[in-house]
Amino acid sequence: MKYNPRVSSSRRKSRKAHFTAPSSVRRVLMSAPLSSDLRSKYNVRSVPVRKDDEVQVVRGTYKGREGKVVQVYRRRWVIHVERITREKVNGSTVNVGINPSKVVVTKLKLDKDRKALLDRKARGRASATDKAKGKFSAEEVVTCPLGARPLLLASWIDQSPGFRSELGIHCLVSVLNVLYVKQEASL
Repeated sequence: MKYNPRVSSSRRKSRKAHFTAPSSVRRVLMSAPLSSDLRSKYNVRSVPVRKDDEVQVVRGTYKGREGKVVQVYRRRWVIHVERITREKVNGSTVNVGINPSKVVVTKLKLDKDRKALLDRKARGRASATDKAKGKFSAEEVVTCPLGARPLLLASWIDQSPGFRSELGIHCLVSVLNVLYVKQEASL
């Protein structure tokens, strides 16, 4: 379901954006998942593929083959891996293009910028997996003092995009009123 009215869900607009994407956007779109040991080490699921990364092909004709990335060919949306070649009719050998989503990165070429990227992504994942963030229990709502009701309502509206509509806010206010009526009745 579409949540943002400013983002199109049109098939042809999505395809046009994909196939006319500039190199900087293609870099991000041409990401590959990390192997399970790298994923646990860095707490990152995928990274943009770059030259000199070591990858293993996990789908297709060349499944199981490993090698170093020789070239990231963004114009054709493929990567070239060493020792994955084929012979042309005239006898010369050419690299076979492989889609980055069909490989797993087994060894990263780390430099200063790559380490910063991994740290940033790991921090983002760590904050996203924080379970207590933005959650209110039923006990907190019921035991909330009456003067703090507008503050609690405002924080809920900020943290939950589903309540941003007028109907959602109206429903939330009515639920809170019912809870506070029960609280006052119990006093």
